[in-house]
Amino acid sequence: MTQASNLDALGFEFFREFARCEYCLKVVGLREPNRRDPTADWGAFATEIRPTLEAPSSAELQASVQYYIDHSPKKQIQQADGLLGWSDVLPDHKHQAELILRLVCRVRNNLFHGGKFNGHWFEPQRSEVLLRHALVILNACVKSHQAVREAYAQKAV
Repeated sequence: MTQASNLDALGFEFFREFARCEYCLKVVGLREPNRRDPTADWGAFATEIRPTLEAPSSAELQASVQYYIDHSPKKQIQQADGLLGWSDVLPDHKHQAELILRLVCRVRNNLFHGGKFNGHWFEPQRSEVLLRHALVILNACVKSHQAVREAYAQKAV
């Protein structure tokens, strides 16, 4: 299998897991307040699972969190000259756990909205590392929240 094929499979796995997690947040009531359309509230989720990301219980999760802190995914922007570029500005957050989950959301946005893929992968090595760490982070977060974990296991839908 080529690196591109591996990244395609990894990208699909990430999208599937992200979507499943987002669905579970909405199902258990972790939704943005005062909105007509149900939107997952990643900030509320981060607050509820804060110890998971701020005091990781495994070396693998610690490495993933640290990678996101040290090598935060950038946000695609439109520059003043109309060209696309990248910004190092971190998303708004109240604590480290929220920062990490907002950065995982940024990876999703960059992929879904075409910032990192246009028929071929841009920066494939970095994309692979970001995706692998995002999967570790999402998995740990789901496991650490009972209601989300049960929804994820399709026990409460």
